[in-house]
Amino acid sequence: MGNLIEEVLISEEVLQARVEELAKEISKDYKGETIHTVSVLKGATIFASDLIRKLEIPVTIDFIGVSSYGKATESSGVVRIIKDLDEPVEDKNVLLIEDIVDTGLTLKYIQELLTSRNPKSLRTCVLLDKKERRKVEVNVEYIGFSIPNKFVVGYGLDFGGKHRNLPFVGVLKEELYL
Repeated sequence: MGNLIEEVLISEEVLQARVEELAKEISKDYKGETIHTVSVLKGATIFASDLIRKLEIPVTIDFIGVSSYGKATESSGVVRIIKDLDEPVEDKNVLLIEDIVDTGLTLKYIQELLTSRNPKSLRTCVLLDKKERRKVEVNVEYIGFSIPNKFVVGYGLDFGGKHRNLPFVGVLKEELYL
């Protein structure tokens, strides 16, 4: 992997410690409640799996698949639903779990879609936040890490479907995607 990664931005140990902290915060905020997690495929899968296992409250699980990147390194701004939810979210406490928010376009679309389905509540947890790339405002209640505007892979994030299995978040060498 050394020839693909310019730098390790967030180590495996730091990732796991932060996931534990997020799980404690979410469990405290939803104490006495059940939450219905909606993980965004495919990127949030690893983060969501680790987070859900650490939650100390009752949880149900669902997935939504969207596409706005294709094989590019920047969002096209056009969001397509590839896989819709299996269960209705009406009257449920929904926790939307996403890997990264940059422009905010995809996340805003998903949040509006879920809100239109009348959940009891909707909160969002993202692993990575690239605020400097934001084009639209989005509400994110739980943020793992704020990161610089670099193209990252690992811990679920990919480039062309590859590198999701890295146990850390790393910056992909620029010459590999330009």
